[in-house]
Amino acid sequence: MTKQKKAAPAGKAAKKKASPVRKRVPSAPPPPAETGENAFDRRLERHYDELRWLYCELYHNDTQAFDYFVGMLRRCWEDRKAALREQDAVREASPDWYRRQDLLGMMLYVKSFAGTLKGVEEKLPYLQECAVNYLHLMPLLQSPRGRSDGGYAVSDFRRVQRELGTMEDLEHLADACRDRDMCLCLDFVMNHTSEDHEWAKKARIGDEECRNRYFFYNSWDIPREFEKTVPQVFPTTAPGSFTWLEDCGRVVMTNFYPYQWDLNYANPVVFNDMTENLLFLANRGIDVIRLDAIPYIWKELGTTCRNLPQVHTLSRMLRMAVEIVCPGVLLLGEVVMEPVKVVPYFGTLEKPECHMLYNVTTMATTWHTLATGDVSLLRRQMESVCALPFTFLNYLRCHDDIGWGLDYPWLERTFQMSETAHKRYLNDYFTGKWPGSASRGELYNDDPRLGDARLCGTTASLCGLETAGDDPVRLERAVSCDLTLHAWMLSQSGIPVIYSGDEVGQLNDWTYLDDPEKSPDSRFLHRGAFRWDLAELRKDPDAYQGKLFQGLRRLTAIRAQEPCFDSRATVWVEDSGSPHVLALCRRLGERELVCLFNFSGQFVTAGVDRPGGGQELMYGVRWEQLRRVELYPYGFAWLLRD
Repeated sequence: MTKQKKAAPAGKAAKKKASPVRKRVPSAPPPPAETGENAFDRRLERHYDELRWLYCELYHNDTQAFDYFVGMLRRCWEDRKAALREQDAVREASPDWYRRQDLLGMMLYVKSFAGTLKGVEEKLPYLQECAVNYLHLMPLLQSPRGRSDGGYAVSDFRRVQRELGTMEDLEHLADACRDRDMCLCLDFVMNHTSEDHEWAKKARIGDEECRNRYFFYNSWDIPREFEKTVPQVFPTTAPGSFTWLEDCGRVVMTNFYPYQWDLNYANPVVFNDMTENLLFLANRGIDVIRLDAIPYIWKELGTTCRNLPQVHTLSRMLRMAVEIVCPGVLLLGEVVMEPVKVVPYFGTLEKPECHMLYNVTTMATTWHTLATGDVSLLRRQMESVCALPFTFLNYLRCHDDIGWGLDYPWLERTFQMSETAHKRYLNDYFTGKWPGSASRGELYNDDPRLGDARLCGTTASLCGLETAGDDPVRLERAVSCDLTLHAWMLSQSGIPVIYSGDEVGQLNDWTYLDDPEKSPDSRFLHRGAFRWDLAELRKDPDAYQGKLFQGLRRLTAIRAQEPCFDSRATVWVEDSGSPHVLALCRRLGERELVCLFNFSGQFVTAGVDRPGGGQELMYGVRWEQLRRVELYPYGFAWLLRD
């Protein structure tokens, strides 16, 4: 624990003026940057005035804390090894390096996938066979067993969970990935620590300096005022936002679970030390730092404690810290909210914050579209997304649940859908309760009072593979649905990320119900151990595992080579002539790719209003008229226009 000046009281942070979104204009890359001490000084000088102004505005001209912060940045840069500095120089010279079209991500749990970090390193050839070159390891830092929320209650930011290996193993894996031109991504839990963290333990026994790192209160008076305006994160499994600590007679803020204590970022010591923890991980060779729950990190009485202006001040300062110490590292923001609240976390082109954000709403809207067979909402959303000059991570499934954050005002105006009724329909459809549904999932955090819940399940099970059995027709339809959804994800601009197991159609793992530690959390339904026995079937053209693996492999190969998937391409959606079919078009120069996706279980003829025909890239079929393309149930077409 570093010794720094004690916290100043919270105050107002600098508010940034909104800038209009502008198209990113490609420019010639600057000459390669130097890797010696001049590199650090040059980067610091470029950001110093803005960094100092934001820091002192937020922390009431606490120049002592700021000087410590700058000194810490220099120490972290000095600790950065030569190979990483060389990579920084290359990436700084080509700042859009991560927008290349051959990037394909995969997220996985180390224990479920290969047991240990050394096991993951041994499996890198398999990941390369999958064409994966962006590897996201789910939370693996030290956390207490049974009180970790899947690893999101960190007790030591500089140690790896013992059963997975050591920090040296993680660094060795990062080196091995770098040798294979693979990026490594790791979660950084910013909002809170475990109650077992050193700071929390000392706070519990009365250390005032450590108590100032959290939100401690002598009574429930102030916490009750907070709870009047702060929404509950988990109203059924962890109601409320505060926890009474019987042993020390204090109340502490715990927005997520009682064992996750919220950090007080109004204290500059917290920001300084957490930034140093982040840079420590970057110096182990991590290429992408996922900023977990970043909208929550600033708390202010009388507000929702979400998306406050000070959050963006902190986010901007983190971006500058990274650009000064390790410009080859990217910040990935986890903002699971509606688009109007997501986009600000990119910052502006002049004052950027996160490099990338999750495309959460498109993911949820995709599953809504599959359940309704109507593409109207998805088309409406993509009209907005396609106009943005930023980089999103696109995905179908992840480690978490699916929350139905849809545009309900528009759905109600257009289709007279009420939010509560529609959420109930979606959950019934994907849990197989709706007549005719082949999907199999399970609800998470079901709240009967509000008629609300979130959805769990693997992509394959939600697409109907689990219920298909040996029926060849149902099996073929489920495989087609699965591949079409992945083709849709790959067609979007940004970085596509697959959830481990989806490449071989892994089904739900219902055995989690037999484990007392896992059974209360239905998200373990899709967090099962990777089935290496089923992966052995990935080359069998008659097995569904082979059909999915080889189909996905062909899709990713086409995406990596086809010029229309270049990040500089113009992308838009248009009318397909069918309410069931989404038409997305990509154009680079005179070359145009028309992507059609049938979200219904029936044959549909659809297309775009163009003269002439085109060649379908996935299956090799030629169509003489792009206006009339026949799509199989849950089928798709990638058509290169003549």
